[in-house]
Amino acid sequence: MVNPAGPEEPPDRYELAFPGGEAGADLVEVSRIGRTGPGGHPVYEDATGIVQAEISDQAEVRILATGGGQEAVSGVVARPLA
Repeated sequence: MVNPAGPEEPPDRYELAFPGGEAGADLVEVSRIGRTGPGGHPVYEDATGIVQAEISDQAEVRILATGGGQEAVSGVVARPLA
């Protein structure tokens, strides 16, 4: 059955928790930028434009490289912000 209200809009903002070192997780707030990533999900970006992430409707995170020398990051958790 089709949802009569249509597909649910993805959140506009997320807090990303990167696995941390001694002080715990590093937190970064990202906002949707109106682009889709390689997996077809919305892309989010922090205020500096350095951190970009594709976040699925299941809150699966794929960090996107924004410059040379960036390494793939795993274990990032996305939490929607109101």
